[in-house]
Amino acid sequence: MALSYTNSKGNTYILHRKVTTLKNGRQQAIHFFAREEKEGALDAVPEGYQVMESKNGLPVLKRADK
Repeated sequence: MALSYTNSKGNTYILHRKVTTLKNGRQQAIHFFAREEKEGALDAVPEGYQVMESKNGLPVLKRADK
């Protein structure tokens, strides 16, 4: 079951992860929220991160404070 987040406006978003290749050839993981479940949906928030909500209601993944 994919991790879903419902914001203050009542919209539900699903957390995803995609690995992309940068111009220098290095690979980097990108985390993003989408309204529909797609390939790469995650079951849990990655360790060291937390879900926050921007002032306009969009969910974002932020590093957790230590």
